[in-house]
Amino acid sequence: MRIFLTGASSGIGEALARNYAAAGATLGLAARRRDRLAELAAALPGTHLCYPLDVGDGEALRAAAADFIARHGCPDIVIANAGISVGTLADEADDLPAFQRVFQTNVMGMAQTLQPFVAAMKARGSGRLVGIASVAGIRGLPGAGAYSASKAASIAYLESLRIELHGSGVKVVTLVPGYIATPMTAVNSYPMPFILAADEAARRFARAIEGGTSYTVIPWQMGVVAKLMRLLPNPVFDAIFARGGRKPRGLDL
Repeated sequence: MRIFLTGASSGIGEALARNYAAAGATLGLAARRRDRLAELAAALPGTHLCYPLDVGDGEALRAAAADFIARHGCPDIVIANAGISVGTLADEADDLPAFQRVFQTNVMGMAQTLQPFVAAMKARGSGRLVGIASVAGIRGLPGAGAYSASKAASIAYLESLRIELHGSGVKVVTLVPGYIATPMTAVNSYPMPFILAADEAARRFARAIEGGTSYTVIPWQMGVVAKLMRLLPNPVFDAIFARGGRKPRGLDL
């Protein structure tokens, strides 16, 4: 099995890399931190390719995709996992650059990760294109306008891609995590119900990817919460979540 994975140097990405390497997969590992990528690759069983890059750089991603395909052939699975979460407030002009960076990473980064592999997968007639979204994309959350909007955009993009590739043999998998214990959530000072360890989340993600499930919320309890959130009338939703906790501003994890 051949897998190309972004955001591989920590959190969910690292856990997925460890899970798939233990199963014997050959990995293309992409992330910004060169040193962490090298450490991870050295600790994994097997031999893997490292691509130090920022997913906001489309040219770098295209080059990495071409190199991986040249060395190992078209991957069986591509996972667009890289993402950042930054607290933002609507009345803070200083937060607009952060807003732009979140979209560049979480939305454009996802599209730029998956696009270079689409033609090869379609030509072969098989493969999995996977995007990691978030329950934060289901409804807008206070103090997380950039993150919620970017994840909502990711969900819609993946749905569009799924329909576009219908009948091609290429499956598009949207994974919608709730709270996962990673450096990104470690700074949250508010309660995080049903939080999962990253290794357990990776195992559940891998099962969903293998099954080719089009849309999955993990853990399932957060799927129930997500459905309830969709059903709440705006006045009720606003009253409840206006009192909710907020991620600190200015964090880039």
